[in-house]
Amino acid sequence: MNLFTHMEEYDYEQVVVCQDKESGLKAIIAVHDTTLGPALGGTRMWTYDTEEDAFKDALRLARGMTYKNAAAGLNLGGGKTVIIGDPKKDKNEAMFRAFGRFIQGLNGRYITAEDVGTTVEDMDLVYSETDYVTGVSPAFGSSGNPSPVTGYGVYVGMKAAAKEAFGSDSLEGKKVAVQGVGNVAFSMCRYLHEEGAELIVTDINKKAVNRAVEEFGAKSVDIDDIYSIDCDIYSPCALGATINDNTIPKLKAKVVAGAANNQLLENHHGDILQEKGIVYAPDYVINSGGVINVSDELLGYNRERAMRKVETIYDSIEKIFEISKRDNIPTYAAANRLAEERIETMRKSRRQFLQNGMNILSRGR
Repeated sequence: MNLFTHMEEYDYEQVVVCQDKESGLKAIIAVHDTTLGPALGGTRMWTYDTEEDAFKDALRLARGMTYKNAAAGLNLGGGKTVIIGDPKKDKNEAMFRAFGRFIQGLNGRYITAEDVGTTVEDMDLVYSETDYVTGVSPAFGSSGNPSPVTGYGVYVGMKAAAKEAFGSDSLEGKKVAVQGVGNVAFSMCRYLHEEGAELIVTDINKKAVNRAVEEFGAKSVDIDDIYSIDCDIYSPCALGATINDNTIPKLKAKVVAGAANNQLLENHHGDILQEKGIVYAPDYVINSGGVINVSDELLGYNRERAMRKVETIYDSIEKIFEISKRDNIPTYAAANRLAEERIETMRKSRRQFLQNGMNILSRGR
């Protein structure tokens, strides 16, 4: 891997390689863009096959956070950390405390949080060495488990997508096919049930399915049948890439709106949804409730304020539909454009500020 070539391609600002022999820490912190503010993104711990795979994942995820934070209207840039190791057996206190000291050394350019393979308890250890961490235990003034808030954000975004597809954002009586009913989706289902939606669910975890059936009167179907169900909304909330050449022909839904990351196998699958008249709510926008929620911790967490901000996901989804129509592009591309336009506007604004500052200094001489 030619690291500088890769960084130049998508204009990454910084990559920090962190090593602590005693604890076994091997971490890569990638900072993609700080135009809007310090980079915020979680720490993933994973058993990568190669170090190159770890670098690629850190870079990919950091860039994704730039777009996610920008589209969510946050004054934050994008970054991400990957720690190479098995989260089930390689963790120790010294590892996360050493990691916290590396973050502290960046002096606020990067703020971390939990992600795949890391927990609130891990973030508490990081917090013992740095203030630049979110998602710690509520005892330290954090927001706690982000899943319910993320689920609420998906529900709010789904209402905006329903308005685009059906002319009304009411979900009462709408049939929603939910693929995966983990913690985020279960919270989303609660809101849907309370509004009067009809739920159809599937999951490889039978206990999760049974819980949704008992709590919400949901109908359960086999995993492979969820795509072809006669429904209004398909909500992918499990693995990514479920929108692909095999599944799109089966879809009867008019809306795709769910919590899963990377729902499109490839970008052209978003083009196909557009051609078929299926309204797609881009995943990294509709599932941004969690990052919106933890970002409020930087201000001194206030749940009411955080939830009001999460509700702006509705507005962001509407803006994406407006850009899609304005520029005649699919909604996944419109989401990228929304983020890019905001970043570019701020970049120009800050350039003007810096230019004015240089003029003042010149006159001072």
